Amino acid sequence: MYIQGRKGAKGYILSLIIVLVMFAEYIQAAMERATYEIIDDPEPYYGEVPELQGVWATGKTLEECRKELQSVIEGWIAFRLRTGRSIPPIDGASITVSSETASVVE
Repeated sequence: MYIQGRKGAKGYILSLIIVLVMFAEYIQAAMERATYEIIDDPEPYYGEVPELQGVWATGKTLEECRKELQSVIEGWIAFRLRTGRSIPPIDGASITVSSETASVVE
């Protein structure tokens, strides 16, 4: 995660910004691929991202469903990273993880 050649706090902050942008772009791409439908349920709005297995949400309104779906995507990404699973690219957006051990250099 740390950018080689950058020293101290500035290098760490730059690395962190790059990671945050990568995550934001991926989540945005996933949300753009989401599909929604109305189902017979107390929370009738259903949304999913077909490319991301197991990523779906419901809500009483479309906006509530969208917010919940974004939260589910964030949790799905965190789970995949913690368990060492790959994250499929979506429309050119990707999250890549190095298998090398990272350390923070001050």
